[in-house]
Amino acid sequence: MEQMINRIRFFHFISGVLANRGADPFCAQCKAFANTVKWTREGMSGEDIRSAPEKGELPDEILELLSEAQRISSAIKVSEDSVGQKKAGNCAMPPGVCFVKIPKSIMEKI
Repeated sequence: MEQMINRIRFFHFISGVLANRGADPFCAQCKAFANTVKWTREGMSGEDIRSAPEKGELPDEILELLSEAQRISSAIKVSEDSVGQKKAGNCAMPPGVCFVKIPKSIMEKI
């Protein structure tokens, strides 16, 4: 259950990051952004996450985080023709640094 709670907390966190980056002129048009939004939505629609509320094992506060994360991520607009902004020469972040990709590394540790 602890791992599930941490995953839900992560999805709440990354949804906020993505909503924020969706207002950025470079991130919002980036392929990494589109891929991360898709990955996040898929992660929250997985069988283990979907069945968690039915099992009644999670505190109400965590279920509220999940609900909010789902609402936030479903409202994020993704460009159909996104391209890698670094490859396109638009993103000036240093190599290996991406506002959208770096938070995903947290999930690998959960």
